[in-house]
Amino acid sequence: MTEKRLTAKSAENAKKGKTSKKPFGEKEGLALEFKRATDRLPVNFFDTVCAFLNMDGGLIVLGVDDDGTVSGVNEDAIERIKADIANLSNNPQKLDPPHLLFPHEEQAGDKWVIKVLVPASSQVHQVGGSVFLRSEDGDYRIKGVNRLAGLMNRKLSFFTEQRVYPYLGIKDLDPALFEKAKKLMLGRQPQHPWANLPPEELLKVAGFVRQDYSTGKPGYTLAAALMFGYDTTIQSIVPGYKFDALLRRRDTERYDDRLIVRGNLIDAFDLLMGFVDKHLNDPFYMEGTTSISLRSIIFRELVANIIAHREYTSAAPATMMIYTDRVEFKNPNVPHYHGRIDPGNFTPFPKNPTICKFMIQIGRYEELGSGVRKVNLYLPHYAPGAGKPVFEDGDMFKVTVPLVVAGTTKTEIGEQVTPEVTAPVTAPVAAPVTAPVTAPVTAPVAAPVSNYVSRLLGLLEADKALGNAEILQSFELKSRRRLRETYIHPALEDGLIEMTVPDKPTSRLQKYRLTEKGRAVLRQAKTEARK
Repeated sequence: MTEKRLTAKSAENAKKGKTSKKPFGEKEGLALEFKRATDRLPVNFFDTVCAFLNMDGGLIVLGVDDDGTVSGVNEDAIERIKADIANLSNNPQKLDPPHLLFPHEEQAGDKWVIKVLVPASSQVHQVGGSVFLRSEDGDYRIKGVNRLAGLMNRKLSFFTEQRVYPYLGIKDLDPALFEKAKKLMLGRQPQHPWANLPPEELLKVAGFVRQDYSTGKPGYTLAAALMFGYDTTIQSIVPGYKFDALLRRRDTERYDDRLIVRGNLIDAFDLLMGFVDKHLNDPFYMEGTTSISLRSIIFRELVANIIAHREYTSAAPATMMIYTDRVEFKNPNVPHYHGRIDPGNFTPFPKNPTICKFMIQIGRYEELGSGVRKVNLYLPHYAPGAGKPVFEDGDMFKVTVPLVVAGTTKTEIGEQVTPEVTAPVTAPVAAPVTAPVTAPVTAPVAAPVSNYVSRLLGLLEADKALGNAEILQSFELKSRRRLRETYIHPALEDGLIEMTVPDKPTSRLQKYRLTEKGRAVLRQAKTEARK
């Protein structure tokens, strides 16, 4: 490994002979397992993975003894162990059906541990031909047809995404969606193991094929139809399914704008995020030295949540309603808990594990529970002083995101309104004053700029002028066409940037710099962000 993970403080503790004792406040139980792992993966690691997948999920911590004492993982073995977990969890010869896991290392005192979050799965998994379940005493094999049937019925009653439709075939699924999904996978992970699989193999390894125990034959599931089906396919299977996005600022009884989505979940995410981008502003925000989109971070989590955790067999619509002072998300749900969720003390539980897992692979969803944490972390920057978001579990899962401070009349948090830069106008003043005085004129309001343009303005603020190649490198983009269409052209059209060689737009020496108007937009955005 090329760089040391130990911090200066940790190294100092190590020299003094200090070690970490019981850094985890909880004891091993139904959802927590400690395993000693000095330089290799424990032999029974996948027994526990299988048990957690088959039950309600849990956390495995490698490098910790049964009593909670941190024994640690050798620093030089961390990457190898993580690679083994990722590769073996995708191998049906080891874990059947596969379930890709994403381990990460953490420092505990002067030692290193590896954490592996294992979600509940809607499928029944086995290791070495054995099905494992979880109890307070650890993992155990289940035997007998009756117990296996009981486990399958339990999962099917809750995880309706795994319902098999015997007459649903590959002809009912859209080939273009498989190609789109593969491109998204490669964008997230350049060497993604699923990206080169044919559609039938991809469906199997991703968990969209399940044995129908009433017929004894494998078949495509509801999740497969929702993810890859033509619109007609989806509507014939779940006619009540829809996402209803509403803007209710002026007309709070009906709506000012509306979007109804009934199609596949890959496109549904893009359509709902487009509605968010259209009606919610994105204040300029710097995290360290990087401009980031608060709107994207907050609302992509919430949009992903209503897609990943909706009960699709329910006829009730999932809704996203944008008001002046708040945004509300509601989706029909089979609750695992009831009441408000405490962000500091909750255990996430996936409603549609196969859909969640696939959305992670295509970069539309992060690890389970990340939405609650990220919305609480970034909302104070997006809507300062507006209060905390509220997550409520029940027959309808509801999220309320406040946008303004209670009792205020401000119409929109994060509204990027920027006066045009104009010279003051001299206006005559009524007698008895005879000399003209300078009076500022109310400036016209500029339209909010997109997140892409905001990023470009922030980049050009630090560097006086940059060319296409330099901007591509800074944003880690590969497509010059995308750079032109989403960054350069909109900024040029709005007069926020200008060319250094205006007479030769295609010159190889062409660079771009901020105009006075562009600088004003940045100043106003920063002022709004501080309010």
